[in-house]
Amino acid sequence: MTILVTGGAGYIGSHTCVELLNKGYDIIVADNFSNSHPESLKRAAELTGRLFRVVQLDLQDKCQVEELFSENEIESVIHFAAFKAVGESMKNPLKYYQNNLAGTMVLLEAMDRFNVKKLVFSSSATVYGKEADIPIAEKEEIGAANPYGRTKQMIEEMLNDLFQSDPKWSIAVLRYFNPIGAHKSGRIGEDPSGIPNNLLPYIAQVAIGRRDQLIIHGDDYETKDGTGIRDYIHVVDLAKGHLKALEKISYTPIYETYNLGTGKGYSVLEVVEAFQRACGRPIPYTIGTRRAGDSAVCYADATKAKNELNWAAAIEIDEMCEDIWRWQQQNPEGYASVEETAGVKEATGA
Repeated sequence: MTILVTGGAGYIGSHTCVELLNKGYDIIVADNFSNSHPESLKRAAELTGRLFRVVQLDLQDKCQVEELFSENEIESVIHFAAFKAVGESMKNPLKYYQNNLAGTMVLLEAMDRFNVKKLVFSSSATVYGKEADIPIAEKEEIGAANPYGRTKQMIEEMLNDLFQSDPKWSIAVLRYFNPIGAHKSGRIGEDPSGIPNNLLPYIAQVAIGRRDQLIIHGDDYETKDGTGIRDYIHVVDLAKGHLKALEKISYTPIYETYNLGTGKGYSVLEVVEAFQRACGRPIPYTIGTRRAGDSAVCYADATKAKNELNWAAAIEIDEMCEDIWRWQQQNPEGYASVEETAGVKEATGA
């Protein structure tokens, strides 16, 4: 039996593929490569010494998705595939609703038809409202403040409805906080297209010389140094959380949500200082105005994941920054310098 990983060529998806392969799982990756690079999968195969199938498809294509299920004995699905930039979702909400919701509905219909009812869903801490108590626990009321977060919230509600209608389904919803870091080898990491939306890839690109300086959005919050505080989790810790969730859904039908975070908060300036230690050079920055919708403090209560999944984040902020810097040094332009060829299929046994 095989695990289908949708969006498996992306940042979190590719690291999860490595962990799955290292644990002996057989996988199939489905990705349309609209915001990812086939090279990440070639490197995942190299890192693990495992071959796996890669299928280029769009989840909104019902015929392609059903063909994928009909041709393979799929046991479970880990669903990453989605557009994920908050700012872009506010400028182009219909793009997000069409891709994230429609693609998920086609996937779920195919899973139901082929009796594949085990799912780990990639959600987000953006589903929580701005007034949530800190640290944020799963019991907090959800109320996403942007279209990207609302697509995740709507899918969560869709999945809950599905489970209530048919308790044969087993679904783990994972609400991520702020994934950062890279594989220890430096071979795979975060490679955002265009200007990075997130703090750490932006800092890394400043350090490597691709960008002039970091803009810190506000230093007048009621925090220890005036900058916003967030929960940063290493992407490998996050990937391992998916394996724990996969184990959970494999032996008992459930619908459960789990926060995946460290339970610690670091300010923007603390992260800048940690990255300066990692790269051994100053990170020039300037202070800008606050961004609309940003909260002062946001970090997780990850107790439920510890108690029910036997999972906890282990990697600290300095090591996270060291891993990012290793990736950035080895790949100053990300995957962009790698010539795209059909070799990804050969390397992965597709």
